[in-house]
Amino acid sequence: MKLEEIVKQIQPIRNEWVEKAREHTSRLALPPRALGRLHDIAEIICGMLGTLEPDVSSKAFLVMAGDHGVVSDGVSAFPQEVTGEMVKNFLRGGAGINVLARQVGAEVSVVDMGIIPDVVPADSERRHRFHACKVDRGTRNIAQGPAMTRAQAEQSILHGFRLASELFSSGVRLLGTGDMGIGNTTPSAALGAVLTGTPVDRMVGRGTGIDEKGLKKKMETVRRAIEINRPNPEDGLDVLAKVGGFEIGGIAGCVLAGAFHRRPVVIDGFISTAGALVARALCPASLDYVFAGHCSHEAGHRRMLEHLGLEPILDLRMRLGEGTGAALAMGVIEGAVRVFREVLTFEDAGVSKG
Repeated sequence: MKLEEIVKQIQPIRNEWVEKAREHTSRLALPPRALGRLHDIAEIICGMLGTLEPDVSSKAFLVMAGDHGVVSDGVSAFPQEVTGEMVKNFLRGGAGINVLARQVGAEVSVVDMGIIPDVVPADSERRHRFHACKVDRGTRNIAQGPAMTRAQAEQSILHGFRLASELFSSGVRLLGTGDMGIGNTTPSAALGAVLTGTPVDRMVGRGTGIDEKGLKKKMETVRRAIEINRPNPEDGLDVLAKVGGFEIGGIAGCVLAGAFHRRPVVIDGFISTAGALVARALCPASLDYVFAGHCSHEAGHRRMLEHLGLEPILDLRMRLGEGTGAALAMGVIEGAVRVFREVLTFEDAGVSKG
């Protein structure tokens, strides 16, 4: 499918099912709304799925990986080689996302959206699915020109859409997004500044832990990228192409797939939220199907979430990425759904409502 066709078929959440779910919640043998946001989460999922018997037990992650030409400007505390090395660690099952995904029973798939090296998983790593969807060997330096062509930007989104759609078709009911890419907080900050209208100095953070000198340099790099490329904030594809990243496009595709298939998507931190910003620019209704897993410690992330109208489920000062915050939030989401389905009503429990 073409991107335009996908966007045209996305429909908002079904509010009539949210209202039916709220009525069911009112009959549970609990004080009114006693579990706070857990009730809201479960009811929204009912609206997404169009049912009063929601099920999110089948969970999966798509961890999108990409390299960035802007790393040559010294915007990261880690060398670019770490991207490929961490992808291999994901496939071994030894990274943070692997540990936390196992805790909530979620499968992890790793996607090469555009890293520089080629990765060939060993037979022992096949259980951690690997998808080679390399758009290019890293983006170009956004401080010197566009990150990619418009066609590549669309291609990255469609890769994410296709992979997420395949997971939904296989029975996945709750999808999480993750990322890996040394230097990717720089294009994410540029995207965030453009699409939210936030000043660069409030959007750029320390990423992997750069010092004060590095932070100032990073801010200058983001300002230069925006000035040189002049991305159009009314055109999400233009912004992605000029100052984005391949993995960010892939995450935007996951968000669109969730909305297209009416399935909940849990976004992770700063990079995943940049992808959600792109998805919203392309199709505002797509955000109806998104949960913000957490608010990261990265400067600008809270501003991104506020712009999207998303309240984070957790706030643990995390800044790892990979999907780790989304994985922790999945446990909360599943708990909310189980409460909705398994707590008896006053009538069934034989409890007087008073």
